[in-house]
Amino acid sequence: MSESPRRLRIEVVYALRNEQILLALDVEEGTTVRQAIEKSGIQRRFPEVDPARAPVGIFGRLARPDALLRDGDRVEIYRPLIADPKDARRERATRRRPPRRR
Repeated sequence: MSESPRRLRIEVVYALRNEQILLALDVEEGTTVRQAIEKSGIQRRFPEVDPARAPVGIFGRLARPDALLRDGDRVEIYRPLIADPKDARRERATRRRPPRRR
């Protein structure tokens, strides 16, 4: 009698500026990040998501698309940055400074 593969409970998340989606999935042990994204069907709702090219992570840490998932993992699909974080921080700091006296 062969044992069926162990099932894992994972989440796939994707966020836009004004919309976030979290999908809970049951997958077989041995499922990769890319496979979970494909299985989630997130591309039907967000066609711009390309599992082969989108940067991904697990709980905020970058991960490879071929990384194996563990029970309870949260797969995060990152979208490209629209501004350099250093430039944005510099701009905010400049706006907060009081005007210079002469």
